[in-house]
Amino acid sequence: MLGKGSKLYSICKLKCPRCQEGNLFENNSLLSYSKMSKMLDHCPVCHQMYEPEPGYYYGAMFVSYGLTAGPTLAIVGLMMLFSEEITLWMFMAALILSLLLFMPALFKLSRAIWINIFISYNPLAAQDPQAKGH
Repeated sequence: MLGKGSKLYSICKLKCPRCQEGNLFENNSLLSYSKMSKMLDHCPVCHQMYEPEPGYYYGAMFVSYGLTAGPTLAIVGLMMLFSEEITLWMFMAALILSLLLFMPALFKLSRAIWINIFISYNPLAAQDPQAKGH
């Protein structure tokens, strides 16, 4: 399921959706704040452009919003186990904590999901950068 050729592989490994060999980011670590938002211009292997048009990743904000709900709800769930009452301030603290802890992962995963919606895997792309889909 997480083998090369699947969208899940490209998303989880932060690889080019077209050849699934080149990295999407300068620093491909999910939880590193170093160069967190530095995305490469194109794939170093198949030369797929990572930003085909200006504003391409605006839609990734909606993906990020959905991904943010998971960690936030997990932290609120833990708070419910250890507290009788959850106040608005406690909820806000949980939201801020989850955003700060998972910001690099949320940012990178939302962009990886977004680009994988529009670009399909081409097993020949790594051998022939001019293969259809460029």
